[in-house]
Amino acid sequence: MGDQKFPRKTYSTPRHPWEKNRIDSEKIILEKYGLKNKRELWKSQSILENYRTQARDLQAKLRTENPSAEKQFSLLINKLNRYSILSGGANLDDVLSLNIENVLERRLQTVVYNRKLSGTVKQARQLITHGHITLNGRRVTIPGLIVERALEDTIAFNPDSAVSDPDHPIRRVIDNSEEEERPTPGIAAEEAGESPQQAGESTE
Repeated sequence: MGDQKFPRKTYSTPRHPWEKNRIDSEKIILEKYGLKNKRELWKSQSILENYRTQARDLQAKLRTENPSAEKQFSLLINKLNRYSILSGGANLDDVLSLNIENVLERRLQTVVYNRKLSGTVKQARQLITHGHITLNGRRVTIPGLIVERALEDTIAFNPDSAVSDPDHPIRRVIDNSEEEERPTPGIAAEEAGESPQQAGESTE
């Protein structure tokens, strides 16, 4: 298990640290999703790679008619469906075609912004880390938390926070920002001349 003071690293760094195309695409994604640093991006990338690895292993097991493969496949798809990353009728090819944005869209920070509880995605991070957001009635301070589909509607302002008051200055700014056009998923990548799929693949 290892010492609790020295937790195991949950991400891997790029093999080639000075690739210009990868660095440029990472900058776009960091800005779009309001990530603090590339470490957060690499953690999400590791989550994605874990799903892909499971899918590749299951493909091999299904070819050999492994009796446990069907059950493992069902568990994987159900998990991805629970987190709204894929639908319940998905297959292994759908898992392998996932990109980094599919994971980043389910981060609490992104969901808070998409639900219009913040004016910007970076403000969403600030509200979470300062304890102004609750999930299922509990205060959460982890912007990178992957949100389950069933709990998405329970995201709200912390009733013990001053921000819960509709007349709070921050709430007024948020309400004003709702009247403006908000960026849609993939717009940052499109402005850079590449598709969201390409932006995700370039971080691998």
